[in-house]
Amino acid sequence: MEIVYLDSDIVVCLKPARVLSTDEPGGLPELLREALGDPKADIRTVHRLDRVVSGLMVLARNAKAASELSRQIRENKFEKEYLAVVHGAPEEAATLRDLLGRDKARKMTYVATEPARGVQEAVLHYQRLSAREELSKVRIQLETGRTHQIRVQFSSRGFPLVGERKYAELNDPCEIALWSYRLCFIHPATGERVEFTHQPPEIYPWTVF
Repeated sequence: MEIVYLDSDIVVCLKPARVLSTDEPGGLPELLREALGDPKADIRTVHRLDRVVSGLMVLARNAKAASELSRQIRENKFEKEYLAVVHGAPEEAATLRDLLGRDKARKMTYVATEPARGVQEAVLHYQRLSAREELSKVRIQLETGRTHQIRVQFSSRGFPLVGERKYAELNDPCEIALWSYRLCFIHPATGERVEFTHQPPEIYPWTVF
């Protein structure tokens, strides 16, 4: 576990791929307790990354901090940016807006054609940073936080993320190329605006760029 920042109220770390964000055996809170050397440490998940996704996460270290961070997320005052590598070359910058539904039986998200029960609007903004070898590196700002939103919105337009196996039939030799790059929020104890950024690891496909 790589811990980026730690104080008595929050811990910012890099979640590895294939690790659950939630507090269960093998989940991120348990790994953080091991890293801190305190099996009874109060570590609370306030936002999530898909199991296969890596990068920055902040977790609360007490109930008050968890409540305040959760409030910021509900009120869209918690900023999250991602980096991704996609197949193809989407336009240089755009806003993607879809209606997304959730197939609970298959555990998959889909693009809906019209409003319906359980269907929610999904909005993200992206900028293409670079394009090489039929791949594009993009920076993504989420306006909403739907399950699998980034993966579905890009795949549905013919630009699946490298390493995608759920929403595209790809055989890329890597984990999914989606990285939680930036977090910005108000510190739950000090009231100060804090920002954390971290680049993806030097592995394929990030090394293409």
